Amino acid sequence: MTNNKLLAAVCYFSVFFSPLLLPVIVYFLTQDREVKDHAKRALISHLVPTILLIAGFIIFSFSMFSFENRLSGMMTSGFSFWTYAPIIFMLIYALLLVVVLIWNVVQGVKVIK
Repeated sequence: MTNNKLLAAVCYFSVFFSPLLLPVIVYFLTQDREVKDHAKRALISHLVPTILLIAGFIIFSFSMFSFENRLSGMMTSGFSFWTYAPIIFMLIYALLLVVVLIWNVVQGVKVIK
């Protein structure tokens, strides 16, 4: 196993200890094209949960606004998407996070072999 393969695998495994920082550093500091490609793929896979988390903060803020309106009597009783959106989001986010973690581990092991 060469150092380049190990460095590329660590980019994928960094999802556990430094998800965004390590692939960016490796991408800009290495000269090997294959390692750069793996660092870029790892960075993209690490960005997916981060972007979804930002979207989740937006969903939570809308749901809190809806909850405040319901408390003040401005909203009629009935089903509101924003009331259940945080629960739906947390389930989707948890599933996506598990998929991304498994994908990164599988890719890291493939690079080592």
